[in-house]
Amino acid sequence: MKRVITYGTFDLFHKGHYNILKRAKKYGDYLIVGVTGETYDIGRGKLNVHDSLATRIENVKNTGFADEIIVEEYIGQKIGDIIKYDIDSFVIGDDWKGKFDHLSRYCNVVYLERTKGISSTQIREDRFDQYNIGIVFDSDDNQLTNESKLVNNFCVKNIFCKDEKILDNFQEKYHVENICESYEQLIEYSDIIFVRCSIEQRFDYIIRALNSKKHVIYDPPATFNSEQYKLLLKLAKENNVILIENIKMVYIHIFNQLLWMAQGGFLGEILSINCSVSKNDVNRSNLFYELSTSSILVMLKVMGLDYKKFEYQVTKYKNNIEFATMNFAYPKGYATINVGNKVRVDNQLEIIGTEGTIRMRGDWWRSKNFELHTPNSNDIQVYNTNFEGNGFKYLLKAMLSMLSNNNIRSMGVFEDESIKIVEILEQVSNEIY
Repeated sequence: MKRVITYGTFDLFHKGHYNILKRAKKYGDYLIVGVTGETYDIGRGKLNVHDSLATRIENVKNTGFADEIIVEEYIGQKIGDIIKYDIDSFVIGDDWKGKFDHLSRYCNVVYLERTKGISSTQIREDRFDQYNIGIVFDSDDNQLTNESKLVNNFCVKNIFCKDEKILDNFQEKYHVENICESYEQLIEYSDIIFVRCSIEQRFDYIIRALNSKKHVIYDPPATFNSEQYKLLLKLAKENNVILIENIKMVYIHIFNQLLWMAQGGFLGEILSINCSVSKNDVNRSNLFYELSTSSILVMLKVMGLDYKKFEYQVTKYKNNIEFATMNFAYPKGYATINVGNKVRVDNQLEIIGTEGTIRMRGDWWRSKNFELHTPNSNDIQVYNTNFEGNGFKYLLKAMLSMLSNNNIRSMGVFEDESIKIVEILEQVSNEIY
C-alpha cells in the first residue's frame, strides 16, 4: 500500500483545496491529511484563520478523499509524521516549491500546481468587512503599520501629525496612502483611530473620535483623570464602538498561559509579585506612566483589585520621573513595581506562590517564554511560544473577533482593571505635580 500525506489550514474551504486533495489521493492508496491546529497557527503568526479547527476538519472529511485526518500541532511535526505513518509521498501546493526539499531524504516530495484564481485570502477580502485605520501621532515610533498587514481586514490608510518633520519621516518609512490635513479629516476617512500621542492630548483626540462613532485604539493611560476616563467608557457604550488599550501582551498566548497558572492555583496561594521595567527615552516626558500600565495590570490580574495599602517613592529629574518604586499591600500578599526612565533596571517579572514561582526575564511584556520553579524539584520547567514582531497583530486579531461578533467589550483588559490603573496613576500624578 502506498501512503501519501499532505498538510494545510483548509480555511474557508474552496475548490482549490478540493483539487489538491483529489490529486494528492492519486499518488497512493491511503491519504493522510494534516490540518493545522489553532495553537500552531497562532504561534507561527497566522492570525487570519476564520473557521474553527472542527469546521476545517469536517470540510476535509466531507470530500471523501482523506482516509485519515491528523492535527498539525507544532513546527517540525512533519518529519515525525512521515516516519510514524511510513509515508511514501509528501504532497503540497507549488506555492511552497523548494521549501520541503529536505524531506526527500525521508520520502518522495511532490509539489502540485495550485488552482489559479482562487485563494482563502481572496475569499476573506471579498467576503468580510475591511477596516481602514487612521493614526494620529506626535512621534515616529510606529507600532501598527507593518503589523496590520499581517491580519486580513485591516489597513493603515490615513495619518495625521501636526509636526511636519515627524510626518515626513513617518511617510518615508511606511508610505501610507493618505496624509490628512486635519484630525477631522482623519476621523472622516477612517473606521478605527489609533491615538498615539502625549497623554495631555489623548483625551481630546479620543473623545472626538468616539463622538464620531469611530472605534479607538489608544496608548494607555488615556488620561490622568478617572472621571474623564469613565466618560470615555460611557461614550463608547452609548455609540456602540470599541475603546481598547494598546496593551498587546494580554493577547499573546504565553501571557495567557502564565495567567492561567497563576490564577488557577498552580502556584498555590500567591504571596508576592515583583515586577521591574525600564526604558531609556529621555524625550518622552510621560514614559513612567506608560511603562507602569502593563506592570500594574499584571498585578491586578493575578492579585486582584482590592489592595489595602499603596505607597510609592520617586526620583525626578527636570520634572520627569526617572525612577519609581510602587508598593501594594494585599490581605495575603505584596506587590512591588520598579519603573525606570533612563535609570536602567533588570527587566523581569516574578510571581511567587506557596507551591511555585514563575519568572519572566528580559522584556517580559513581550516575552516568548517563562520559567516555572517548584520547591520540591531542582528542575526548571520552561513554557514557550513563538511570535514575531511587536505583538500588535494579536491585538488586531482580538479586535477583529469583537467586530465580527458586534461585541465592544474587551476580554483582554476588563473595564474595572482599566479604571483602577487610571486611578493609581492619577494619585501619583496629583501628588507629584
